[in-house]
Amino acid sequence: MTDPRKTPIIGIIGGSGLYDIEGLEDQHWEHISTPWGEPSDALLFGTLGGVQLVFLPRHGRGHRRAPSDLNYRANIDALKRVGVTDILSLSAVGSLRADLPPGHFVIVDQFIDRSFARTKSFFSVGCVAHVSMADPVCSRLGDALEHAARQLDVPVTRGGTYLVMEGPQFSTRAESNLYRSWGCSVIGMTNMPEAKLAREAEICYATVAMVTDFDCWHDEHDAVTVDQVVKILLGNADRARALVRAIAPALATPRDPTLAGEASRRHDVRLRSLL
Repeated sequence: MTDPRKTPIIGIIGGSGLYDIEGLEDQHWEHISTPWGEPSDALLFGTLGGVQLVFLPRHGRGHRRAPSDLNYRANIDALKRVGVTDILSLSAVGSLRADLPPGHFVIVDQFIDRSFARTKSFFSVGCVAHVSMADPVCSRLGDALEHAARQLDVPVTRGGTYLVMEGPQFSTRAESNLYRSWGCSVIGMTNMPEAKLAREAEICYATVAMVTDFDCWHDEHDAVTVDQVVKILLGNADRARALVRAIAPALATPRDPTLAGEASRRHDVRLRSLL
């Protein structure tokens, strides 16, 4: 009898420096074509402790693509085509809370999508679908990320709302204070429609938001220098690589995707006929 359990393949979406991980073996780049066009870059395949990892540089190597110009559908479709079962999204963000300083990691559990210039669904004319986004991230991945971060002594907060803005400009002070009044924790430009498309593709998804600075609401924000921000970025990248090394073994166990808990996070896609 065929074993119904699925061997995990971990997809990592993030900056170009995140795949420079000690111990990553059998590395090779491969271009993947999709019906939605070309993804941001080729995919880097490798194994870490016997677990297959697939890296996608979100903005392309050399940071060539702005957030509004990313082909989000092609990115998620390419990962789906190579068998990715779980996506870890690693994103640089600004903080909207005084208790989330630069260098802090937030394991996001909610989003507010304020983007407006992006195609947000695989479904269109001829195939209508309504997809639940009430709980947009996978709690199983969140549990594993929190455990790994605390084992590494990475400063981390479990839970928080990520406000996704269009960009490429940053917020006005009025906008920043508005988002704070909504209870948002961090602000960035990339995780929507990424999370929505991962849900449509039935791929488990989780976000680690890595704080680089306070958004412009903070009275001392303007005193931050470029050198300070770069130092935070490099430190965040080091911790992110360590987090990937730690979490890969925790996700290695094959699992049954038909289990109720897994299905509730992945399979709530409702197709409806046009009337």
